Amino acid sequence: MSESPLSPRSRVAIAGASGLIGSALARSLTADGHEVVRLVRRAPRTKDEVRWDPDAQRVDADGLAGCAAVVNLAGAGIASRRWTAAYRAKIRDSRVLGTATLAEAVASLDSPPRVFVNGSAMGFYGDTGSRAVDETAPPGDGFLPSVCVAWEEATGAAQEAGIRTVFARTGLVVARGGGAWGKLFPLFKAGLGGRLGNGRQYWSYIALHDEVAALRHLIDTESLSGPVNLTGPEPLTNAEVTEAMGRVLNRPTLFAVPAPVLRLVLGDMAGDILGSQRVLPTRLLESGFSFAFPSIEGALRAALR
Repeated sequence: MSESPLSPRSRVAIAGASGLIGSALARSLTADGHEVVRLVRRAPRTKDEVRWDPDAQRVDADGLAGCAAVVNLAGAGIASRRWTAAYRAKIRDSRVLGTATLAEAVASLDSPPRVFVNGSAMGFYGDTGSRAVDETAPPGDGFLPSVCVAWEEATGAAQEAGIRTVFARTGLVVARGGGAWGKLFPLFKAGLGGRLGNGRQYWSYIALHDEVAALRHLIDTESLSGPVNLTGPEPLTNAEVTEAMGRVLNRPTLFAVPAPVLRLVLGDMAGDILGSQRVLPTRLLESGFSFAFPSIEGALRAALR
């Protein structure tokens, strides 16, 4: 493995720095003495903020000068609301237009960053059933796989400029503060948790601590480019995750939400909750990364701390 860690007090730009993962990454980098540059959609209020407008495909490229790395985690929330036609367009455009804007900006710099880490998702693979997949698998069928393909392709300008570009295909992040688990924890704590659908669908999860550590690993490891799955090494079925939640929280898990009810409440989004994604972090492990919380119980306890 070829490692070139960030030098002391490196500048790292983050798009999506106010989100669950972006804010945790910013805290980690700042704690190690690095300077975090946050991309914001309003007028900058501090010297560490840079204005951008992904919808209009505009960014203050001068504000990215001197950055050793640029990390793009921006995008409309997948589970924030029902997938109307308008919100589907927002999910796609917020990722594709924002990524293209940043890729073109870093490519235009006289001294571009050493690495461009672009968010992606395990949704790239679609429904894999019980079949385990890694980064060698092709994209699946459907809305989210098509979004992920376009999202990754939007980095083209950065790749053509010779900037090492990595696609962080993230799984379900186990955290209290947001994402899927941000909604699950209160239900299970109230004793209202249970399996979704038949419970046989695989969930590929990763502890927030490991997600941040993996992103930093992508920044530091010069041998990594292209797709890297940011999922834990032990995907489990929804039923197994449900049992673990009950054990850790010491709550019953008697409730089950039938598939038809999920489809009625969530619309098209229900297909992704009921779908199965058994995704393995092959390239991450091969590059020497070690998970602090590889098991679901460890990830859950870390989130609750």
